[in-house]
Amino acid sequence: MASLFTPLQVGGLTLAHRVVMAPLTRMRAARPGNVPTALNAEYYGQRATPGGLIIAEATQVCPSGQGMPATPGIHTEAQVAGWRGVTEAVHARGGRIFLQLWHVGRISHSSHQPGGGLPVAPSAVAPKGEAMTADFKRVPFETPRALETAEIPGLIDAYRQAARHADAAGFDGVEVHGANGYLLEQFLQSRTNRRTDAYGGSIGNRARLLLEVVEAVAGVLGLTRVGVRLSPFGVSNDSGEDEPLPLYTHVIKALAAAPLAYLHFIEPRASGAGAAEVDHQGVPSAAVLFRPIWPGVLITAGNFRADTAEAMVAEGHADAIAFGRYFISNPDLPERIRRGAAFTPYNRKTFYGGGEAGYTDYPKLAA
Repeated sequence: MASLFTPLQVGGLTLAHRVVMAPLTRMRAARPGNVPTALNAEYYGQRATPGGLIIAEATQVCPSGQGMPATPGIHTEAQVAGWRGVTEAVHARGGRIFLQLWHVGRISHSSHQPGGGLPVAPSAVAPKGEAMTADFKRVPFETPRALETAEIPGLIDAYRQAARHADAAGFDGVEVHGANGYLLEQFLQSRTNRRTDAYGGSIGNRARLLLEVVEAVAGVLGLTRVGVRLSPFGVSNDSGEDEPLPLYTHVIKALAAAPLAYLHFIEPRASGAGAAEVDHQGVPSAAVLFRPIWPGVLITAGNFRADTAEAMVAEGHADAIAFGRYFISNPDLPERIRRGAAFTPYNRKTFYGGGEAGYTDYPKLAA
């Protein structure tokens, strides 16, 4: 029976433990340029452990993919150089690190877009809620521009190039972000995808872009260096499918046909946890529900404590547990779990933007 401290093979990597750092938007890249800095390297280095896996924050694959200020990119040489400092800091401590590849789609604002244009999406359907502008203000979401069919190969190529850049920056692999109401999930779900071309209509058509992106990225790195994140039954960023089970069953079975490094779920109970404290009730466990049709490594995240994480792995519902908010406030989280030590509480006010406060100043346990 596995535990959180049983080694785990993830693609070509052997992890020493199963406490994974989840991708966490922190909005602390240097501007202009959205370039990772020495402060980012310090932050990730603090959280690296020998044989531990970090999934770095969502990173836009192209300029149009940005949706919030000071989020890092992976589409310029300066960004590659900045990220190289991060990977070197993690590897110096024996850690492993994947980069999450991101395009926010309609969850953007014209202030982030090249030339001040509208955000792009599968269809011209405005999300409910508010966008964050380039100067950190909250304003109503705009109605996005529907991508032309002829633009989609260029979008896929942006992911392909991002994978090349991630490799050049020293990442051990990448995670394709298909969750949380961002562009790839917008294509998956019928409420945001009203297209009539080969990328809309049937479940197979709506899943096409995600699968083509995964294929493109794997063509650069190999399948065993690629993971995928999904949020079945999630509601973040005005997402949600009326009948999620047929859609996500199709997607997961299609992904299972190839030996990816892992599949990574956001548990429905924690959907939207980046914006508020949530614990949705009466929702299924994504890991429990879909484990029978996923033969590979399964990581799941969302409102876990040390005991519930241990139980999830011991019962075989997941192979590893990703922690987000508690990895922010506990740079030595795996050791705290190993020792049965208390977790330091996090300060939500310092999650997004700023400097060292709430970022690199959380204490570790005494030796």
